[in-house]
Amino acid sequence: MRHEQATKITCSIFKKQEVVIRDITDKLNAAQGIEKKAALAVELKKEVEALISCPDFDSEKLDCQNCDFIANMRKKTADLIIKAKKLV
Repeated sequence: MRHEQATKITCSIFKKQEVVIRDITDKLNAAQGIEKKAALAVELKKEVEALISCPDFDSEKLDCQNCDFIANMRKKTADLIIKAKKLV
């Protein structure tokens, strides 16, 4: 999902985490080598967990549904990078 689309979610928790997550994602994309990428993936996963375990989650709200979907995709991405490091 493009950054412009993600920022349309009007949740203050999402907006706060999105800045941190976007920074980590940009660093991860620029990182060279699996060791650096895996370390950043661990950091990403930690920040994404704040969204996944959001105390204000409401399954009826579209913003919450979108946030949860984005957070879970990012978590899966981080998990794949971490697994790739273990395979090397």
